[in-house]
Amino acid sequence: MLTFTNHTLEKMELLLKTAGYKVRYEKGNFKTGACLLLSSRMIVINRFSNLESKILGIAELLRGMEIDYNLLDEKQHAFLLQLKQTKLQL
Repeated sequence: MLTFTNHTLEKMELLLKTAGYKVRYEKGNFKTGACLLLSSRMIVINRFSNLESKILGIAELLRGMEIDYNLLDEKQHAFLLQLKQTKLQL
């Protein structure tokens, strides 16, 4: 089960940074908590979204992304596998 805490958000951000993605918080007119700009390997998170929306948005992106597991440490690898096996209900 995915918990909606700042610690979970920080773990996701660190995982993305380790995988080579930049994470930015910007104001925007997008409805989800995050969006992926593929050509620049950047994740943009709506800074005005609540914590739950941010986590769900990033989790949905992570579930669909192909990340090189060799870049991650054991804990990050386990966390990513747990995320990919969790069914999200929006």
